[in-house]
Amino acid sequence: MSLLSRGGSVGRHAARCGIGAASWTSYCPKKVALPAPLQSREGCRQSGAVTRERWCTSGPTLTGRRLVYDRHGDPNEVLRLETHAVSATLAPEEVLVSMLAAPINPADINQVQGVYPKLPASLPAVGGNEGVGRVVAVGSAVTSIAVGNHVIPTVSSSGTWQSTQVASAADFIKVPEDIPVSHAAMLAVNPCTAYRMLHDFADLRPGDCVLQNGGNSGVGVAVIQLARAMGVSTISVIRDRPNLAETVDGLLALGATKVVTDADITTMRTKEFLGDLPRPKLALNCVGGRSSLSLCKSLAPSGTLVTYGGMSRRPVTIPTGRLIFDDIIARGFWMTRWNEEHCIEEREQMLDAVCGYVRRGELQMKCRTWPLTDAIEAVAAATQEYTNTKQILLLDDAIE
Repeated sequence: MSLLSRGGSVGRHAARCGIGAASWTSYCPKKVALPAPLQSREGCRQSGAVTRERWCTSGPTLTGRRLVYDRHGDPNEVLRLETHAVSATLAPEEVLVSMLAAPINPADINQVQGVYPKLPASLPAVGGNEGVGRVVAVGSAVTSIAVGNHVIPTVSSSGTWQSTQVASAADFIKVPEDIPVSHAAMLAVNPCTAYRMLHDFADLRPGDCVLQNGGNSGVGVAVIQLARAMGVSTISVIRDRPNLAETVDGLLALGATKVVTDADITTMRTKEFLGDLPRPKLALNCVGGRSSLSLCKSLAPSGTLVTYGGMSRRPVTIPTGRLIFDDIIARGFWMTRWNEEHCIEEREQMLDAVCGYVRRGELQMKCRTWPLTDAIEAVAAATQEYTNTKQILLLDDAIE
């Protein structure tokens, strides 16, 4: 039985923040009152991005809340909400960040379950890998970040499902403050994954075509919108579902050129579902199994299949003949690895580009917001089948 409180009201919280239960926009975070004075400290033990062993025993403190787990398993059973003391006395290179919002991504759920390839170094751990916060204090040696900046984590397993983080300034990267908080919280994973795959694996030009499965996933929706802004057509494959017509209409409204089901792409000839579109130079696979086989059959000669997920939990299948006679290419992509292998300047350039799409209205991310006290319900909503709405925890009211 989970120890996480099921109390609270999404409606009351949303009304207080000025948003609806499902929203394409953001809310205005309130300011955090800090004890004074804030002083730097030296010689205190540090433990990386997670803050549970970071605190000194003296100096001003805050009270924050965080969503933690002591063992891996079903999130409904192992997650618990706890209140903890946060030292506001910073080392010279540290920053104090009030987290504003954090999404619930499939990778977050897999980490709690213990089945994700990259897990927290130790337990207990704070859940969440992605989110946005506001800097409320900086150490004496920090020059890259200022009080009031909005920031997102630069490291994985950073524990974003908490109201407050103290970490090295190097563990955060600034994001523009004019980007809605709900969008900023989701910038680092899905939109950046879509951006990288559209730019790194094929020389896409206006008039070209991209084929993808998982078309209504977070990455799939971003691919549709970014490709449209590039003048590139998209064919998005989705599973059949009870609300199929509504889902198809929603993707077409976002800019999808065509939307077909798994059954369509399996039974139809390539020319039938392509119509007047050229054979795709690039196919994006987050499913695997038979779906990846269908993508490969439709690729243009010398086209590239990029696998970035495996939701079917079945191996990627590639036709031998297409490899030999058409020289198609199979690649893999993981956003975490790209971040680890590229410098901060390259990440800033990527985020600037993605933020540009948001500012121009070319990239929208549908979300539903939840107070931290309703996190169990939010996690349940995030794991529902056929969902295309991102669940986001609102964190800025959890600090005292």
